[in-house]
Amino acid sequence: MIQEWINVTGIITKGHQVASGMTKDSPYPLGTIEMQTPCFKQLGLDISRFFRGTLNINIRPYKFKLYNPQYTFETVKWNPNSPSETFSFSYCQVIYYKAKYIGLLYYPHPETKPTHFQDDSTLEILTHPLDGIKYGQSIQLNLNPNEIDIFSN
Repeated sequence: MIQEWINVTGIITKGHQVASGMTKDSPYPLGTIEMQTPCFKQLGLDISRFFRGTLNINIRPYKFKLYNPQYTFETVKWNPNSPSETFSFSYCQVIYYKAKYIGLLYYPHPETKPTHFQDDSTLEILTHPLDGIKYGQSIQLNLNPNEIDIFSN
C-alpha cells in the first residue's frame, strides 16, 4: 500500500477522443481502449472495470516523467494495421467531489506511438465513469511517488 502520494491538481481537457472512439473520423470506431483491453488482460492487467476512454488532465505548469511504472508492456500488437506499441501503467487515485476513485495512468510511449500525441503536462487516466464531469473542471490526482515524478519547467 502506498503511504505517501504525490497530490496534483489539474484541469480536465478534451483529448483526441480516439481512445473512446467518440471522434467522428476515428479509424477505431470502438475506441483504442476497447481494442487494447484484451491485449492488456492477456499480459496480466485487466482494465475492463474502467471507462473505455481516457480522462485527460492537464497539470500545467508542471510536467511528469514516468520512471518506474508498475506495468510496462512492450511490442503490443493491438491493431493489425498499425505497428506494435509500448504501454506503461501506474495506479493512481482520482479525487472528484471529495470521493476517491481508483485509476491508472495510461501511458502509450510516444517513441512507439504513430499519432495522437499528448504533451508532457497532460496525464491520460483510466478510471470509472464520473457523473457530471466536464471539460475545464478542476480535479485532483494522487500519484505514486515510486513510479512518477512531477516537476516544474
